[in-house]
Amino acid sequence: MITKFIAPEIIFGENALRQTGESFVRLGAQNILVVSDRGVEEAGWTEKVIHSLEESSLSYAEYFESITNPTIAEVEKGAEFSRENECDAVLGIGGGSALDVAKSIAILISNGGRIEEYEGVDRIHSPLPPTIMVSTTSGSGSEVSQFAIIVDPDKKKKMTIVSKSLVPDIAIIDPYTLMTKDSMLTAATGLDVLTHAIESYVSVAATPLTDVQAVNAMKLTERYLRPSVASRTNLEAKKAMAMASMQAGLAFSNAILGAVHAMSHAIGGHYELSHGEINSILLPHVMEFNLIAKPERFAAIGEILQAEAAGSDHVSKGRAAIQAVRMLADDIGAPKTLRDAGLRKPDYERMAEIAIDDACMVTNPRDVSLEDIEQLLRNAY
Repeated sequence: MITKFIAPEIIFGENALRQTGESFVRLGAQNILVVSDRGVEEAGWTEKVIHSLEESSLSYAEYFESITNPTIAEVEKGAEFSRENECDAVLGIGGGSALDVAKSIAILISNGGRIEEYEGVDRIHSPLPPTIMVSTTSGSGSEVSQFAIIVDPDKKKKMTIVSKSLVPDIAIIDPYTLMTKDSMLTAATGLDVLTHAIESYVSVAATPLTDVQAVNAMKLTERYLRPSVASRTNLEAKKAMAMASMQAGLAFSNAILGAVHAMSHAIGGHYELSHGEINSILLPHVMEFNLIAKPERFAAIGEILQAEAAGSDHVSKGRAAIQAVRMLADDIGAPKTLRDAGLRKPDYERMAEIAIDDACMVTNPRDVSLEDIEQLLRNAY
């Protein structure tokens, strides 16, 4: 059996943002497209990154148009802005949305065309310009992954773009950036981390290399997500969740995901809801569905999450893992149902049709039908 594991250069630690300018110099860049959003700017993180660029005598152009669940329009506008400013490298700073926009702009800079043409797996043919991604939310794992997710508003779906070309040259992770997140965002992104870790661990494409990352991400999330939600200034918890997010990102980038993310992408394309909250709601339902496919893996998850099982068999331990996930979500105030998260008048049939064709569904451990997806969505509503 031959497996591959791909990862960027990773710079991790307090004040890692200061390494941004020097890192671009090493990549041979001169004029940087800085992709972010106004929230990250208001928190002061873009200013620190730009200061680092200036200290390295690099020029730059600011594109702060990325939004939650970014669409094709933000990507195309950013690519045109980059061409007008003759940028030769791309810096993304922010959460998953900003980083996905940055990656997608990089695709169009070097490959041209429309971003819709790259939906799916391995459709990027020309190398991207030098890219550095700076994570400020510790949830998406986009700073280390080969994924970019962009909304197609006409089709009301999230496009999944998967390519090793999307793995950044350098990922910069600074735990200090997590101290400006509120408790709701901390909870949502932390549960996204847990979903990444669990789905990659039970994926049909899991390997010993991805297992190491996924297991440690689960351990760190179980221990540190609650205190991270409780306090903005708990640096130990922030460092641990930053590490958990990065490791879960490495795991799912290489093992891919499953039905939770396939359905979450379908929901997110239809409705303006939090990706992390959708995942946390769907996760226990999908775990119940998948349990019979890999009971020994779910039993191991139960042990990792320190769940108390009613019996010693794999299925009992797996059910305890599902209960542990529900308890964690309850403890940090996550919504329990899609209705609680703000979903109204769900179109189950259409969402199921989109989800079943999502790239993440391919690695789900149990075969899934349209009827299965519709039932899972109804259960979660």
